[in-house]
Amino acid sequence: MNDKIRVLIVDDSMLFRKVLIDNLSLNPKIEVIGYAVDAYDAEHKIPLLKPDVVTVDVEMPRLNGIDFVKKLLPQYPVPVILVSSLDLNVFEALSAGAVDFVRKPDMSLHNTASTFMNTLISKIFIASHAKIKLPPSAAPTSRITPKTISGEKRFSLGAYNTIIAIGASTGGTEATLQVLKDLPEDTPGILVTQHMPEGFTKMYADRLNRLCQMRVKEAKSGDAIEKGQVLIAPGDLQMKVVKIGGRYTVSCYAGEKVSGHRPSVDVLFQSVADTAGPSSVGIIMTGMGSDGATGLLNMRKRGAFTIGQDAESCVVYGMPMVAYNIGAVTTQVSCSSIANVLLKHLYSI
Repeated sequence: MNDKIRVLIVDDSMLFRKVLIDNLSLNPKIEVIGYAVDAYDAEHKIPLLKPDVVTVDVEMPRLNGIDFVKKLLPQYPVPVILVSSLDLNVFEALSAGAVDFVRKPDMSLHNTASTFMNTLISKIFIASHAKIKLPPSAAPTSRITPKTISGEKRFSLGAYNTIIAIGASTGGTEATLQVLKDLPEDTPGILVTQHMPEGFTKMYADRLNRLCQMRVKEAKSGDAIEKGQVLIAPGDLQMKVVKIGGRYTVSCYAGEKVSGHRPSVDVLFQSVADTAGPSSVGIIMTGMGSDGATGLLNMRKRGAFTIGQDAESCVVYGMPMVAYNIGAVTTQVSCSSIANVLLKHLYSI
C-alpha cells in the first residue's frame, strides 16, 4: 500500500519545477506524480492523476493561479497550496478554497531556498489532511438582536473591559473573517494571532479592514486595545498584552518561536490570561498542531470564557481539538456560530 502524499506541481518555469520536483522527491513521504506547465495543462491532468495535494504558482500565463483555483475547486475539490510572491491576490484564492500559501524564495539570499522547501513540505503534510471549504452561499443567517438604550445598541461596561483574543492557523484567514464580519463596529477590542509570514499580515489586516465593520490594522508595539478595533499580530513577531496602570496595550517583539511559531497563539493567550484573566474571551480556530491549547487552558482556569471551532467547520481540526481534549474550551461551535456565541456572552456580562 502506497501511503505517500501524491503531489502535482503546477508552474510555468521549467527551472523552478525542477527545483520543486528534485527537493520534494527527496522526502520519503512525498511522491511527485507529475507536473503541469500551466493551468490548462493542470485542468487536464488533475482528474487523470488524482493528486492528494496540488502546488500552484500564482503568476502563470493564460490563466493565473488565483483564477485557476476559483475555476478548479468547485469541479475538483483537491487541497491547493499557492506558491506566491508578495501578492495581495493570494487572499482571493484562499477565499475561493485554497488551503494555504508559501512565499517564493529569493534564491540570492542565504538559506532562503532551504527554508522555503521546509515550509512547503510542512504545508503539504497539513494540506493532505485538510477539508476543502468552498465559499459559503449567500443564504441569510439568524443573528441576535443587540441590546438597545435610547434606540442605540450598547454593550455593558463589563463587556467593554473585556479583551477578545483569537488564534488560528491553516484555514484561519477565511474563518477569522467569517467571525469578524458579523461583529458590530463597537465590539470590544480584539487581538488576532494568525500563522502568517511577514508582509502578508499587513495585507491581511488591510483586507479585513475593507470587509469588516470594526477597524482592523497590523499591530505595532504600544497600540492600545480599544473598542471597535482589531489588532493583527505582525508576521515573524510575537504579540502579547501588556497592562500599564488601567490601560491595555500590545507589545510586538522578535522573541523565540513558541509552540513552533512566531507569532504564536500560546504567547497571545498566555499574556491575556496573565493580564485580563476573567475579563477576557479566548477563541481557538482551525489549524494543525497544538499552538494555543495551553494558553487557552490557562485563560479558562483564570475565569475567561473560551470558544473552540468544531471539527465539521474546520479546514484542519487540530488546534481546536487539542484545546477541547485538555479541557480548555467552554463551548465548541461551528465557525458560522462563533460571532453569535461571542455576542450573547458580551451582552450577558
